[in-house]
Amino acid sequence: MGIREFLHKLNPWAEPAAVAGQTVRLVEAAGATVDPDDEDGWRRLSGDVSRDLSPLSQDRMRETALYLWDANLLANRIIELPLAYMLGEGVELKAADEAMQPVITRFWDDPINQMDVKLPKKVRELALFGEQCWPTFVNETSGHVRLGYLDPALIATVVVDPDNPEQPIGIVTVKDRKGVARRYRVIVNGPEGELFTQRTQQIRETFADGECFFFTVNDLSVSRRGRSDLRAPADWVDAYDQFLFGEIERYNFLRAFVWDVTLTSADEAKVKEKARQIKAPKPGSVRVHNETEIWKAESPDIKAGDTAEGARLFRNHVLGGATIPEHWFGGGGDVNRATGDSMGEPTFKTFSLRQRYLKHILEVMGRYVIRQKLKAESEGEPDWDDERLKVEARFPEMTARDTTRYAAALAQVVTGAAFAVEKRLITDETAVALVAAIAGQLGVEIDPVTELAAARKAAAKRAEDEAEDDAFPGSADPGAVAPEDATEPAEA
Repeated sequence: MGIREFLHKLNPWAEPAAVAGQTVRLVEAAGATVDPDDEDGWRRLSGDVSRDLSPLSQDRMRETALYLWDANLLANRIIELPLAYMLGEGVELKAADEAMQPVITRFWDDPINQMDVKLPKKVRELALFGEQCWPTFVNETSGHVRLGYLDPALIATVVVDPDNPEQPIGIVTVKDRKGVARRYRVIVNGPEGELFTQRTQQIRETFADGECFFFTVNDLSVSRRGRSDLRAPADWVDAYDQFLFGEIERYNFLRAFVWDVTLTSADEAKVKEKARQIKAPKPGSVRVHNETEIWKAESPDIKAGDTAEGARLFRNHVLGGATIPEHWFGGGGDVNRATGDSMGEPTFKTFSLRQRYLKHILEVMGRYVIRQKLKAESEGEPDWDDERLKVEARFPEMTARDTTRYAAALAQVVTGAAFAVEKRLITDETAVALVAAIAGQLGVEIDPVTELAAARKAAAKRAEDEAEDDAFPGSADPGAVAPEDATEPAEA
């Protein structure tokens, strides 16, 4: 049996066997090995090391976080409290170049963008899901930018720079009903040729479905995906909920009672007969019986101690992990105003860290908006250090400052600095810097060099004015009589 007949016997669906004596040309099979870690022909420098959750764990994390935020009071406060402190008073995005401010304002107030309304939602979901992806839509004529939204659950892959695994360069979505996956290029402000190698630029060109912003929190340098603020405390906030529901059941049992009726000298037949006739008395009703019948209300004694300390233990374990003081969630503890202020400092430091990242996000968006405007006008990419691209996100103070302490400190510092300058212990520049440090706590920013120069100039001007007044003493009093016009006194 020849090889052709043998193969046909193994696979009847193959072509029929060749007739005897016919020459058959065997063609070597062609194929290629598919590497699941390979994206468009390259392998990331980090090799097979993965610092991300599995896709299943990532999906479960998102759904769990959303459920807890929606149904669990403690989890809800972990997300909402930082949000209220960071954005409660609103945010402003200001362009360094006043000519660019109308561009920023138009983007911010656009009826689709509505950043005043949508920004809290975006920040909330950044904390819930650990990542946010916003596709952009740019008017090619005017350069006006509008934001879209891509649910993190629709992100299939985050592609990173093969030469720098810390930098995401593209987003691949899951396939839709037609089997099509979209490929968005992650926005990086600046000229492509100066930011990426030739190989990376070629990869980014394959992401041709548009551009998008992509931001993550709670991730590592080599992580591709972000993680929720509720991932770590998820089991504990759920356990706290179960603990409280258990306490509700326990208190329901504690409120329950039964009537225990004792019949004196009654046999089994009389007891059964009495049981058929007896009825539980209604509240406020009157019972009449003789000494052979005793009624007593019996409540369960389940030997359960006070669980307040247990509840506090669970609650503080969760709140401590979120850097939130106990008294912010209804637990008073041993707290007064002084200790309360000091306990809040780590919390505000943590909130400030997240606020700083939000500041970066908004400034990246503002820079992109101005870039698109300039590109539409000049049909060219502006330099990344162009002064017109600079924007500043301004956040309100998280808490009202206690100005009384700083006002008292300012008076003491001014007195002490003046005394030190007089004794030639410090320079004028150092003295003004000390005053500026305290003034900054009161919300007044002072540049020591500029302020000292202005103060010296003002002092010189005052000295000139005083010298002029001394040279013409009569000018200050219009009714004064000049010496030459004075009448000589009469002789004695």
